[in-house]
Amino acid sequence: MKKTLLSALCASTLGLGACGLEVPDLNNPSLDTFRENPTPSAVFAASTGLVMGSRNGKSAQNGYVAHLGILGRESYTFDAADPRFVTEMLASPSLDPGSPAFGGNLWNQPYANIRNANTLLAAVDKVLDVSEGEKEGIRGFAKTMQALDFLTVVVTRDTNGGPIDVGGDIEPPAPIENREKLLSHVVTLLDEAKTHFEAPDAVLPFPVSTGLQGANRPEDFLKFNRALKARAEVYRQNWAGALQALSESFLTPQTPGGTPDDEVQLSLGDYHVFGKGSGDTTNGLTSPNIFAHPSIVTDAERKPDCTDDPKLPFKCLDNRVKNKIKVVEARTYQGLTSQYMFTLYPDQLTPVPIIRNEDLILLRAEANIQLNNDADAELDINYIRQHAGGLPPVTLTGENATDVLLYERRYSLLFEGGHRWIDMRRYEALDQLPKDKPEHFVHTRFPIPVAETDARQ
Repeated sequence: MKKTLLSALCASTLGLGACGLEVPDLNNPSLDTFRENPTPSAVFAASTGLVMGSRNGKSAQNGYVAHLGILGRESYTFDAADPRFVTEMLASPSLDPGSPAFGGNLWNQPYANIRNANTLLAAVDKVLDVSEGEKEGIRGFAKTMQALDFLTVVVTRDTNGGPIDVGGDIEPPAPIENREKLLSHVVTLLDEAKTHFEAPDAVLPFPVSTGLQGANRPEDFLKFNRALKARAEVYRQNWAGALQALSESFLTPQTPGGTPDDEVQLSLGDYHVFGKGSGDTTNGLTSPNIFAHPSIVTDAERKPDCTDDPKLPFKCLDNRVKNKIKVVEARTYQGLTSQYMFTLYPDQLTPVPIIRNEDLILLRAEANIQLNNDADAELDINYIRQHAGGLPPVTLTGENATDVLLYERRYSLLFEGGHRWIDMRRYEALDQLPKDKPEHFVHTRFPIPVAETDARQ
């Protein structure tokens, strides 16, 4: 990132807004003041601001969930004011790296926040009247949030990679690193954060978003950190490392299968939350332009021995369809038609998941499948099928395990964070995603924005 752009973005986020939290009025301190003479209140507020920065761009109509939903054939966005949701995201042979709202999207936001975290980490070393335990908590928190933002870069850019060293004033810009180095950096950040959290007297001395577990207890927030590490380890196919991280996360039950309070336990997790106060933002996934892809309904498994009822259109389908989709008046746009919308986000204050227990159970099943622990994987798969889908159990074999896993992840994590697109790419199965027209394309990754490539020439 160019230093001028990042400095402006960093300065704009240091005077923090709400996110449902009480944040001191910092009177918008300058970036130089924050770097050279940080105060405790400014450091605490900047820590809280990392949550808001990570949320930025996730729930917009042209944001992370919606764009990745289009690419993974989970959703359509029918916006008469901007045809690019179809002409570029589906019908173009390539995404436009010059458009910050489409192909060049989902780059400035995570890197601005990563740099904010680096600025905060430098300020923590200088701030006075903050205990060492408080500093350790801030360091662990900042590095965990950085890892989350780097994961956004990894899943959007994939093999195109991205820079790692975006701290300080860098001229020329930091080099583009490959996907493997980015994922390794994510794991390193999360492990360093764990060390900070486990330091004597470590505490989180600032308001933590209500969407994140742990409040001011580093030992609880560490479970979120471990959940993110499990996701990163699965992405880099370190299956044993994923299982170890899951055992230290908030995953329940800790052994495969189990009978806890299913609805509560499956939704347990960490979320982006929203507000309508000054400086806050709302959930834009409630947009009337966002429709569910019809294949979600047509591909859903049917319950055995079930009789259809025209008054209950999804009665005999996987319960996750009934719980997440509704029938609406059909809309046709550029030759595409859908009569379905999502019910996941009923209003503008509905949280968006970052990572949930249901995801962790399926990550454990995936790791066990890859390690040939089919019996354990089958217990977790069938737990999800029964309690989330209302479906009968399956028997895993070497031939069907991947397909079963991808089905369960598709419906359990539907329209939460682009998981369908990410998963099909991980398993080299993007060619199995439906093309609504023969001339449509399935994109494999977002390009690096033109401004970034130009800066390195």
